[in-house]
Parts: sequence; C-alpha cells; structure tokens
Amino acid sequence: MHTVAVLALDDVIPFDLSAPINTFGFARLPDGRPAYRIQVCAAEADAEVRTAESAFTVRAPHGLEALAEADTIVLPGIAEPRFELAPAVKDALCAAAANGTRIASICVGAFILAATGLLDGHRATTHWMAAEHLAALHPEVTVDPNVLYVDNGQFLTSAGAAAALDMCLHMIRKDHGSAVAAHTARLSVMPLEREGGQAQFIVHPMPTTAPAPAGFTMEPLLRWLEESCGQDLTLDDIAARAGMSTRTLNRRFREQTGTTPLQWVHRARVRRAQYLLETTTYPVERIATQAGFGSSTAFRERFRRVVGTSPYAYRRAFRGAP
Repeated sequence: MHTVAVLALDDVIPFDLSAPINTFGFARLPDGRPAYRIQVCAAEADAEVRTAESAFTVRAPHGLEALAEADTIVLPGIAEPRFELAPAVKDALCAAAANGTRIASICVGAFILAATGLLDGHRATTHWMAAEHLAALHPEVTVDPNVLYVDNGQFLTSAGAAAALDMCLHMIRKDHGSAVAAHTARLSVMPLEREGGQAQFIVHPMPTTAPAPAGFTMEPLLRWLEESCGQDLTLDDIAARAGMSTRTLNRRFREQTGTTPLQWVHRARVRRAQYLLETTTYPVERIATQAGFGSSTAFRERFRRVVGTSPYAYRRAFRGAP
C-alpha cells in the first residue's frame, strides 16, 4: 500500500494538516480497499505539536524515521514561514528525496521544502500573499503565484488552503487513475479539476507612488485614471491631462508606479470588470463597455490574461447573493 507521511511541525496550520489526511483517506481502490496508508509524523514520535495561534495541540504518533519508509511526504504550512529548519528535519527530508520519495508542500509549506534546497532550480508556488517573500528568500526557486499547484515530478507545491485538495486529487489521479480520483473528488465535494488558477483570487491593489524627485506626484493623475478608465483613453489623452509630453509621462509614470500609463489603465479596467461581475447581473458585453474595453473579445482576452480564467467562470465563482 502507498504510504503517505504528513509532517507536522510546531505552529502547523490545522487545515493544511487535515486536508491531505482527509483527501488521501477518502481514496478507495476499485475493490473498495483504501488506496493509501496515512501516517502523521513530527520531529519526535508521540510528540505534542501545537497548531497555529496555539488553538490546540495534536499528538503525532510517528517520528522522522517514518519519512524513510514513506512513498509520499506532505509538508503542511506553518504560521511563521520565516524560521530555521531543524537540521534533523532537513536531513530526513533530503535523505528521503535521495531515495526517490515524492515530496509535496501545502501553502506556505513551500518555505519548508525550499529551506532544504530541494526546490533549487525548480518552479514552485505558494499562497499568493507569500509568493514575493518566498522568491526573495530563495532566489534559486522560480516562484509562480498564478497557479493552484506545480508538479515537478518528484517535488510538488500547492497554493493556499483549498489548492491542497486540487494537488492531492492530482496525485491520486497519477497514482491510481481518473476513476479513483473522481470518486475521491465526489466524496470531498470538489471538482476533479477547477477552472483557472490562483490568479483569480489575487487582489491587485492600486499601485502606490514612490517619492517624486522633481516634486511631481502621480496621485492626482491616478485618481483621474481610475475614474475615467471606462473611457477610450489614449497615451496622448493621458499626457495632456498630466500637462507633459508622452515621453516625459512614460518616464515619470514608470519611476513612480513601476509600470506604464496604458498598462495601469488595463489593470484598472480589469478591476472594474471584476467588481461588476461580482455585484451585477449585467451581460459580459455591457461590462466590457462599462469597463472601457473596445469589444467583448478584447475584454475576454485581457481578463483571462490578467485573472487566469474567463469572465463567466469568475462570475460563477465570486458573485455574491443578490
């Protein structure tokens, strides 16, 4: 039987710990037998592990020796990813990897996996709010914040919370086929595959302006752009509003916002479209017009490029009750 070891370190996030236990636990072979044996491990056998926010403690019956016998190791996230990985834990994970064991991280559990060096040279993901920190802390890792999970073969990483279920179902399908995975998904009340990636959940805030060396600030112009993004704006229109040449505008805009005026307008239009999709029943064509896109086709293409899914799928996932 395929053995899954779930490693619980202090300050473990309870959902990250329980998600793989439940999902792999639901999996059944065609003859009804369990598809996996699940073992919860800690740095020491029978150790009490505190959960995030010290909400409660859990007792892990197995120690690090169980990692050597596992076919798959799952690393749940911990509340504070800026930590120093204990040498014994690092050595046990690296030894398991050297033996070909599959290792998967959940949410900010990617920080644990990255701390071993096993993700160096690989693409990985984590919760979108922690992606920049992971990339800064481990520059050898290519961090992609837009996907639900990344499968490098031996090493897998997933985004936040519910993306753990997506990754576990993906591993079950690789191990035992689509029928077993589909049955597990039904028991988990989850689609076998979700449309779109993590990008649809990312909040794109208004860019903050950096201090202006020449005393000129973009804040009034940005406010005007936010209010006027539904109009058909050209670079010349924006430069005229700012009272400068297009060349000077581009230079100063990039200095203070890190992007170009037209790219900023495109983001503002997508934000407006997201709000309309969440709060109205307007057809896509009307939303495209109100958000400032020239056509519904251009709107759909830009929306998918930024958000990672279609306007229809986004509305279905995020529109609240009337």
